[in-house]
Amino acid sequence: MTTASAQQFFTTSAEVAGALIGLLFVAISVSPERILGPDASEIHSMRAAATLTAFTNALAVGLFGLVPGFHVGGTATVVAILGLLFVAGAVMRLLPGLRAKRVAWTDFGFLLSLAVVFAIQLLAGLGLDHNERDAGDLQTVCVLVVVCFLLGIGRAWELVGGRSARISHLLIERLRAHQPPPEPDGREEE
Repeated sequence: MTTASAQQFFTTSAEVAGALIGLLFVAISVSPERILGPDASEIHSMRAAATLTAFTNALAVGLFGLVPGFHVGGTATVVAILGLLFVAGAVMRLLPGLRAKRVAWTDFGFLLSLAVVFAIQLLAGLGLDHNERDAGDLQTVCVLVVVCFLLGIGRAWELVGGRSARISHLLIERLRAHQPPPEPDGREEE
């Protein structure tokens, strides 16, 4: 299996990434002061940057995967390193907000997810650099492109003000909906 065998995947990925990046810019331009303005919260600007990083990762892998005779391992390696540097910078930028209680620990979950994706991509990219015909590493890179799309779409949804659809939030909402109402004196039934 070679990069050429994944050409249709890379073509589609590049098209999807380009469209999603365009939509992200439209979403940001609708309310730029909320996301990028001087009074924007650290979380909103980090969400926008992290979403752009996830989509750009997928775009770079997709486009370089289409270059004739080019092996995608090098691209996967480089963009994974850049992604890890972005995550490290974002964490350092958000730590003062965490200490001041403007940022919650849960806001770091997406960055952790991106770090895991980029670390796995780095290993797969290095594997492809070593053996460009490694079907497992090529498949891993392709799957991670899809994961970047999914992570980016989820974060973009939150960026535009959509309700979080995290499993933990959904479970907590369901549990709260099934709790019996409190007694008039404030005690719960036993």
